[in-house]
Amino acid sequence: MTFNLFTLLFLMAMLSYVVILLWLNTRQTKAVLDSFDKVPDEFAQKITLEQHQKAANYTHAKLTLNYFEVVFSALVLLAWTLGGGLNWLDSFWHSLSDNILFVGVGFILSLMLIGSLIDLPFSLYRTFVLEEKFGFNKTTISTLISDTIKGLGLALVIGVPLLYVVLYLMNEMGEYWWFFVWLVLTGFSLLMLWLYPAFIAPLFNKFNPLKNQALKAKIDNLLKRTGFKSDGIFVMDGSKRSSHGNAYFTGIGKNKRIVFFDTLLKGMNDNEVQAILAHELGHFHHKHIRQQMIISFLTSLLGLALLGYLITQPWFFNGLGIEKTSNHTALVLFTLTLPIFSFFIEPISHALSRKHEFEADAFAVKHTNADDLISSLVKLYRDNASTLTPDKLYSAFHDSHPSASIRIKQLRKKQ
Repeated sequence: MTFNLFTLLFLMAMLSYVVILLWLNTRQTKAVLDSFDKVPDEFAQKITLEQHQKAANYTHAKLTLNYFEVVFSALVLLAWTLGGGLNWLDSFWHSLSDNILFVGVGFILSLMLIGSLIDLPFSLYRTFVLEEKFGFNKTTISTLISDTIKGLGLALVIGVPLLYVVLYLMNEMGEYWWFFVWLVLTGFSLLMLWLYPAFIAPLFNKFNPLKNQALKAKIDNLLKRTGFKSDGIFVMDGSKRSSHGNAYFTGIGKNKRIVFFDTLLKGMNDNEVQAILAHELGHFHHKHIRQQMIISFLTSLLGLALLGYLITQPWFFNGLGIEKTSNHTALVLFTLTLPIFSFFIEPISHALSRKHEFEADAFAVKHTNADDLISSLVKLYRDNASTLTPDKLYSAFHDSHPSASIRIKQLRKKQ
């Protein structure tokens, strides 16, 4: 197996990636523990010291687990690439058939299955030990098994045909295959956005129409004032898996739904729920969802065009431990290594996301009471045990939302 200059570049990028992640974790741990004995002044009346310390301990526990995950994931990636794992797996499938599409689909599916098994101990620990310890886990073994079976079924029914089409286009459409693959993936993404609310999400959770008529009337009035139309307001049994609260929009076109976790509704009054919804409507008003979709589609187009170049370069394969070039190994190598290189520009995308959050907050306070939005956010931070004192650099790389103190300070300026 021959290595080259790209091997050195990959190793340098990976080392930088791991070191920076661990360094950021250390900074976050210090920021959280330094404020362990005192609730920030702006939250002192709403959050007790015990609740603040629970959030600190929860954050510390997640960071401790992440130290192991970062190092372990890097070692697994090295084993797959420079360690010869992908090369061996590819040779195994080639020994079974000469049909390149069969080999490609089998190679990728087996890699995904092995990867899921490798990640399983971390997933189980996170759910049944860490989340359980802090009182958030509601997932049972039967629910986990059911979710796994359903997820596997969807992967086979939806994922395998899509994978086959992608590999077919890569093999048959010539030099500009990447453009045709992009068209298929874009169309598939839009189709999934339309199908998800009514056909996929109900496989995993129950969605019942909102029964609180007083709240529903307020929401209907808010939707009318803001010019938003949806396919309904639903309550999801989020408590089936976790006590964390949340709310979200899903779907596109006329097939849009407003979804509240049942756990969120239990902790909020009607005005606070309305304020949270107004914030989400702000994203639609400012076309943030559309902007994010366009950016995602353009990014995927550029990524596939780059892959279209790399797939013709032997140094790309050889530098990552692959002896026999093929479309399916190129696709996997690109997917596995892209997070290493793209990590360094993540602060840019997170900065844009935080800007969107401020704009959505500003929209919310125009249509609801700023005090209600502040109160709801404080409850979310408290009930989800979110740290109130994150490190600024850690947030720049990891957080799509502004920190609690900065966000609430901005809201108070609008009161």
